[in-house]
Amino acid sequence: MHAVLRGSAQTLFERSENFFDASFGGADNPLRHLGALGLFCLWILVATGLYLYTVLDTSIEGVYSSIDWLSHEQWYLGGVLRSLHRYASDAFVLVMILHLLREWAYGRYHGFRFYSWITGVPLIWLAYVSGIGGYWITWDRLAQFSAIATTELLDWLPIFSEPSARNFLTPDSISDRFFTVLVFIHIGVPLMLILGLWAHVNRISRVDYLPSRRVMLGTLASFLILAAITPALSDAPADLALVPAEIRLDWFILFLHPLTDITSPAAVWSLIFGATILLFVLPFLPHPAAAPIAVVDPANCNGCSRCHVDCPYEAITMAPHPDKPNHRIAIVDADHCAACGICAGACPSSTPFRSQETLVTGIDMPQQPVDVLRRQLEARVARLSGRTKLVVFGCDKGADVTALNSADTATLSLICTGMLPPSFIEYALRSGVDGIVVTGCRDGGCDFRLGMEWTRERLARSREPRLRSLVPLDRLQLAPASRHDGMQLAAAVSAFRTRLENQTAANTRPPAFSRRKIHHG
Repeated sequence: MHAVLRGSAQTLFERSENFFDASFGGADNPLRHLGALGLFCLWILVATGLYLYTVLDTSIEGVYSSIDWLSHEQWYLGGVLRSLHRYASDAFVLVMILHLLREWAYGRYHGFRFYSWITGVPLIWLAYVSGIGGYWITWDRLAQFSAIATTELLDWLPIFSEPSARNFLTPDSISDRFFTVLVFIHIGVPLMLILGLWAHVNRISRVDYLPSRRVMLGTLASFLILAAITPALSDAPADLALVPAEIRLDWFILFLHPLTDITSPAAVWSLIFGATILLFVLPFLPHPAAAPIAVVDPANCNGCSRCHVDCPYEAITMAPHPDKPNHRIAIVDADHCAACGICAGACPSSTPFRSQETLVTGIDMPQQPVDVLRRQLEARVARLSGRTKLVVFGCDKGADVTALNSADTATLSLICTGMLPPSFIEYALRSGVDGIVVTGCRDGGCDFRLGMEWTRERLARSREPRLRSLVPLDRLQLAPASRHDGMQLAAAVSAFRTRLENQTAANTRPPAFSRRKIHHG
């Protein structure tokens, strides 16, 4: 049941992301960069919160008026910043929940992702504690309602000797110290949240701390428009002698209060603790066995550290080589390794031109060695026939390339497209192929984060190992395609074939490589 539900959620996310790709593209698609978007909202919260703190009067008489003054007397600055603070907090919670659901839908909560998942769960608590406490600081009717509802909820737990809700029974129940402590908590909890976020991404290399400029500007513009149309305003001042009647509830952060009213504190705590325990237990539920990790061959590792630089999860470190003085060797951490093969694609020894009958590389994937890829490529190219022969290199996580197999098209699917050494492009062309198509996950949608990005840079000759300059780029086509883009990929391959044939007819194609069979051994 869980697998079926997760599969349906994954399909929903994939189709939604593909839909937004049409308008925004992978780099600017907010659904593909939820983590970075959440961090951007957090930075808005921090920046606006610092200003709001400078004008806040923490006395019981002045706390309401100092905040209300922002919206009415200094609406052009303080009022706008207050509204930004409000809408960024709602957006942060929304993006956080979407990010959680997306990672669950894609099954990214076990194996090498275990640490990131486990460290992310407490952040949900911190976000809601900070958000609920922030509403109390305004000390209007909504703050009064939330304070009473929250303390009544807390009183159900056996942690207080006396009911804490009694602190809000009469106007003289609270003092200036209450708001001083409240501000301290509202500042301290976000600091803990930032520290938790650092731990959350600690094992990930090249973290997207911010989304693209277009996404940031669009998000900020949306907040400003909301601030102009519906500015954040205080309700009437809190009055503990009265019971709040009509209030404007923030359903993103304060939804627990009406839920408690229609159920009970016991039901709400059961939901909260049950959901938290479930999130912690998820990584321990049965899941597919972990794939074999990358293996280093000391004799062929020259310590260049390219695998270390390109690893998306900091699973590779460099250490002194045991057999080669003054050299280093790559060391793979089994707990961090994603088994993506990107390291094999980065290794300079992963070239099919090496004159070895069995190609042994410095770092390789046991389930799909580079030597096997070379043999598969040679065998499939040898069977090609027809006017225009193509090879399509694909990705197991992207569109299924096996459907493209035909007499004039050979396909090879890799663990990740980032596993493809650029030298295989040249090798295939020298073996008599007319064109190469490289496909994989869409931009921003790589299951291993950096596979397509590194592939694009290597083929553009801007990242080592580079595609050699003598390889004609007009015989190479990069066509990103997600799991549901089989038809689009087939159309891209067909269009590429037509373009090559038109070039041949017009005699505009650059001189081809010498088409000779390459033997090894």
